[in-house]
Amino acid sequence: MSRVGAVDCGTNSIRLLIADRVEERLVDVHREMRIVRLGQGVDATGQFAPEALDRTSAALVDYADLMRHHGVEKVRMVATSATRDAANREVFFAMTAQVLDAVVPGAVAEVISGSEEAALSFRGAVGELSPAAAPFVVVDLGGGSTEVVLGGSNGADVTASYSADIGCVRLTERCLHSDPPTPAEIAAAREVVRDGLEQAFRVVPVEKARTWIGVAGTMTTLSALAHKMPAYDSAAIHLSRVPFGELRGVCDGLIAMPRARRAGLGPMHEGRVDVIGGGAIIVEELAEALRRRAGIEELTVSEHDILDGIALSIAG
Repeated sequence: MSRVGAVDCGTNSIRLLIADRVEERLVDVHREMRIVRLGQGVDATGQFAPEALDRTSAALVDYADLMRHHGVEKVRMVATSATRDAANREVFFAMTAQVLDAVVPGAVAEVISGSEEAALSFRGAVGELSPAAAPFVVVDLGGGSTEVVLGGSNGADVTASYSADIGCVRLTERCLHSDPPTPAEIAAAREVVRDGLEQAFRVVPVEKARTWIGVAGTMTTLSALAHKMPAYDSAAIHLSRVPFGELRGVCDGLIAMPRARRAGLGPMHEGRVDVIGGGAIIVEELAEALRRRAGIEELTVSEHDILDGIALSIAG
């Protein structure tokens, strides 16, 4: 048995998983998420904002303390869309190297490609699913990018993948400026999403999929709202299913809803309030495309995703 620490640093959130590998599965020791909005303004400026780096550093220092406390033997930290795009990413790497070295000497953060991000997300998402439901299309909807991955029941069995430069933070900053967004802003956002998905579908033959798996915070929050949960319940959300009719109702409501009202929804994390409308637009466009192309009529939501894939990659 080995104890590992996995850190996923995305555009909107930074997450930690400390886990033990027992036989062929992971057993959670500690799992945590914080909204740090590392990608704040990156789409417009091409650089990390100093305050975003400060928020990320504070969270990572706390994560390092937790990993030392729990006796982590191996650590892997990956950074995704925002870090791929930022011109001043060397500042980020210097900060993360200093913090991680105190956990495991020599440990550093790494920027992974969109294809590796997709493969790790797929591995983490499908581990508990029945092979009878394959092929799977796994969609990891992040703050800066959306990964679309097609594959079989084995976590390493990826047929095709694509990382589209559409995410809830990027889309909100680019298109959704009003509160609530205007019809013109929503229409412009849908065009951006359709263009991004069309590029993805030229690479990933989603018409072969039988089951759609959605991962990451937008997807899980939508499921919690669709199931009318009074508060976010990770165990109840994991592997929950949402028929497309219910999914569209929740998405339409969030897109049209003022931010103050979104903030009052029980399962809503405060760090998602301003960007989940953009995420809902992406999910609606995905649902319509998968219904039309593959005949899929429901979304299955997994709480296991790239974070679990990262942990598995170093667990031996």
